[in-house]
Amino acid sequence: MKYYIIAGEASGDLHGANLMKELYKEDVQADIRFWGGDLMQNVGGTLVSHYKERAFMGFFEVLKNLSKVLGFMKFCKKDIAQFKPDILIFIDNSGFNLRIAKWAKQQGFRTNYYISPQVWASRASRVQDIKRDVDKMFVILPFEKEFYKKYDYEVSFVGHPLIDAIADRNQVDIHKFRIEHNLGTKPIIALLPGSRKQEITKMLAVMLSLVGDFSEYEFVIAGAPSQDFSFYQQIIGDRKVCFINNKTYDLLSISFAALVASGTATLETALFKVPQVVCYKGGTISYQIAKRIITLKFISLVNLIMDKEVVTELIQNNFKKEN
Repeated sequence: MKYYIIAGEASGDLHGANLMKELYKEDVQADIRFWGGDLMQNVGGTLVSHYKERAFMGFFEVLKNLSKVLGFMKFCKKDIAQFKPDILIFIDNSGFNLRIAKWAKQQGFRTNYYISPQVWASRASRVQDIKRDVDKMFVILPFEKEFYKKYDYEVSFVGHPLIDAIADRNQVDIHKFRIEHNLGTKPIIALLPGSRKQEITKMLAVMLSLVGDFSEYEFVIAGAPSQDFSFYQQIIGDRKVCFINNKTYDLLSISFAALVASGTATLETALFKVPQVVCYKGGTISYQIAKRIITLKFISLVNLIMDKEVVTELIQNNFKKEN
């Protein structure tokens, strides 16, 4: 079969890579063409567009880059039409994927969605579009199945892929890891400022403001695979902090605590049983818009799944050194 997969960021790349591995096991003749990242590319198939090219975060940022976004959509439709896949698989990334899904359904393509758009967080009216344009939805959070049931849309709960990803990883040799990355014996506080440039720029400076006041801890930045160290260096300056790229799970496995940008990383940190403070700071315009349309009590997946405040959330103006 011919598969066309569209993922839009680092977490989508991770889940897309695991999905592709399973597809190749089930279908040895699988011909996979995809939008994703390095992890998916390492599995096989043909990479069409890297998510780094499309990492726009927030309403204002998307608006600023609207011509680029529209260009990607036009190219994506053309590429799908030429490839003629047996099935299209969308992974999260709703702003882009739901628009492609609408077009694809009109063209008669079979459409599946793995990892639901967060319609339960805002603009629930999008469920009607999903019912119209998506043949089958596979959800990874336990409350999503009940949410969709209210709209008479049957979805399949398949469990969260992070549980497998963390369970299947090789255990880190703590002593070797500390030597390899020039870490001393102090307890480690991991800094996870996200993967996109916009969020890293807003998050990391505030996180780093703690470094000088807590010399009894080793602060370590978890670098995203999509960004070069030179980008982080501009924010780090002369602060004494360690930087480790693309080894977030190894870092979390030996961390004492963590400051974590809102997103998938909050759940990853919880699965490693690391105490955390969840951080979020967006552009002023984007935040004001989001605040008016998001209906949730919490922003972190940890609190959402538990339906109570398990971890502290510092949002926008509350995300500051003192807190």
